[in-house]
Amino acid sequence: MVTFDVKAVEALERQYDSGLKTRAVGPWLKHFVYAFSFAFAAYHYVTAGTGVPVDYWHMGIHISGVLLLIYILFPLWRGDRCMEMHAPAWWRIANVPLWDWAFAAVGIFGALYIGFTWQGIDVDFLGHHFVLRNQSMRQGNPAPLDIVVGTMFIVVLLEGVRRSIGMIVPVIILVFTSYAVFGPYIPVDILRHPGLGWGQFINNMYFPSEGIYGVTLWVVSTVVFHFVLFGVIAQRMGLGQFFVDVATVIAGRYTGGLAKVSVVSSAFFGTISGSSIANTVSTGSLTIPNMKRMGYPAHFAGGVEAAASAGGQITPPIMGAAAFVMAEFLEVPYTTIVIAAAVPALMHYLGVMCIVHFKAKRLGLKGLPAEEIPKLWAVLKEGWPTALPLAALIYVLFKGYSPHMAAFWGITTALVVGFVNPRQRVTLRDIADAAATGVQYALAVGAVCAAIGIVVGVVNSTGLGFRLGFIVTNGALSIGEALVPILSWIPFTTFTLEGITLLISLVLIAITCILMGAGLPTTALYIMLVTVAQPALANLGVPPLASHLFVLYYGVISEITPPVCASAYAAAGIAGADPFKTGLAAFSLGIAKLTVPMVFVYSPAMLIVLPEYFTWGSFASTVFTCAVGIFLMAVMVAGYLVRPLPGPARVLCGIAGLFLIAPGIQSDLWALAFATPAMLQQLFAWRRDQPPPGLPAATLS
Repeated sequence: MVTFDVKAVEALERQYDSGLKTRAVGPWLKHFVYAFSFAFAAYHYVTAGTGVPVDYWHMGIHISGVLLLIYILFPLWRGDRCMEMHAPAWWRIANVPLWDWAFAAVGIFGALYIGFTWQGIDVDFLGHHFVLRNQSMRQGNPAPLDIVVGTMFIVVLLEGVRRSIGMIVPVIILVFTSYAVFGPYIPVDILRHPGLGWGQFINNMYFPSEGIYGVTLWVVSTVVFHFVLFGVIAQRMGLGQFFVDVATVIAGRYTGGLAKVSVVSSAFFGTISGSSIANTVSTGSLTIPNMKRMGYPAHFAGGVEAAASAGGQITPPIMGAAAFVMAEFLEVPYTTIVIAAAVPALMHYLGVMCIVHFKAKRLGLKGLPAEEIPKLWAVLKEGWPTALPLAALIYVLFKGYSPHMAAFWGITTALVVGFVNPRQRVTLRDIADAAATGVQYALAVGAVCAAIGIVVGVVNSTGLGFRLGFIVTNGALSIGEALVPILSWIPFTTFTLEGITLLISLVLIAITCILMGAGLPTTALYIMLVTVAQPALANLGVPPLASHLFVLYYGVISEITPPVCASAYAAAGIAGADPFKTGLAAFSLGIAKLTVPMVFVYSPAMLIVLPEYFTWGSFASTVFTCAVGIFLMAVMVAGYLVRPLPGPARVLCGIAGLFLIAPGIQSDLWALAFATPAMLQQLFAWRRDQPPPGLPAATLS
């Protein structure tokens, strides 16, 4: 039986996730960080169950803790030299330079300033009488102190984001800031606007409820952190081992053995992690070496794990931070997002599983030996208590309670089960370690979600989203007008200008998502691009839920798209393979994720929760043709069905798959026309390889 080692997994995560690589600090500061992280996690856990404080206090407490830990743990530069322990010096305290302590102090002051000054201030200090009006009286007309503190806080926040995830997001935010302030001087007419003075900019970006203290920070401080904590604790109490064992029972015996175990276990892990890299190293640490042992090429083994793990952010019930932000943007229950994402996620894993299967058939790889597959009853008997926290979380979530209440009961159940389960007992030290680890996981996402609120604030203050949406739609319309006369020559089809405009808009947005996703966290990418996609696609009649999920899917694809593909690089490191080849393999394995968003845009019935589009007939036909289309595209990628496919047959299968994925009778007929020659070729090849009558059957590759 494959053994899941939590400590080894966390070591791999620290190795491949740059957000977990921190500098060495002195002994007393190390103990402080550990204790503070536990207290920080305890605060969020308790308030999730007993009631969250008023929003500006709660968000202020959260981001102040995040910035304190970022400036302690992340140095000015990320080189190995800066991460090391240095000789004592007067300008370092516990190996942290004085300027980092100053940044942390300014960050804490700026984060809590809103709460302390909300009711106004009227004090005498050193012979001076200082008055600051109630915040509601300063809204729209900030005091000079508000502008100074807000400016300092934004600088410290952007520097914290730069240290934790890199330069890309701060640069993008500075571009949006420049757009807001210098609006009157923009040379493009459609983008020009009256502009915001610096005082008004700080008012909009610093005061609730837009900008920094807006929906993105609210979601990460009340929901995302709790689910991250739940995933870490659940993994500590043995849920990871249970997932791997169940996946081995389900898929281990079949062709491709451990590769299919990788797909299934990654799908299970996706229900609790919501992080592609965490998913990759968790299951990949077990499955990638064994896939190589079975005969899979190293880059393909890494690609399988990366592609399957990248589905974690689109796999219910925990889909990563972006899904929670989506629920807030759309003002729908999170369970609506969960239900809508279920079938598209299933299609993604169907695609990965089919490619793995046919690749294994082509390589002649078998399943695991019977003695290496655990017995189902033994697995359930041993591991069922570890699944109770996930069951409790899902039950509370679908009963209509808030996501943070669901996380509270999931964590509570995990703690109770962990303390009383004799087969996998956890200690208080395990809980403290899990809390400290969970806090560190949440630092980068906490900082970037706060900072990206500036982008949301600029878009809302300037109308930028509708301006960019108009540009996208008009550009697609111009291209469509040029293409309609050409496409009208294709027989048995009807191309409308509206349909071509929609397709071109979708392709442009998808390419933008993939290109901008290089090195950007999925949540930040989703928030920025949905501001463009939503107005553009709404003008073309696409439901808001479909357009939001469309952007999320293509944002996640960037995790496995070369040249910057974090999940694929992590898998390549474990596999000892070339990162670029691993990225290409992961991208090809994730081909279903490329195509499924097009399906639910053209046929929103797949999303189930949109009553104006959903009927059982349209749902069944959409899902069936999509599944067959993904199957044919998997055949194209693997180059095998019942026998190896020659190049022309692979191309025909790919074209047929694309036509099937596009809903409609006409496209289905075209798919049949393209697929038939390829299927006949496979039939003739299979019959040719059959032994003559009366001779024993040979083993065929």
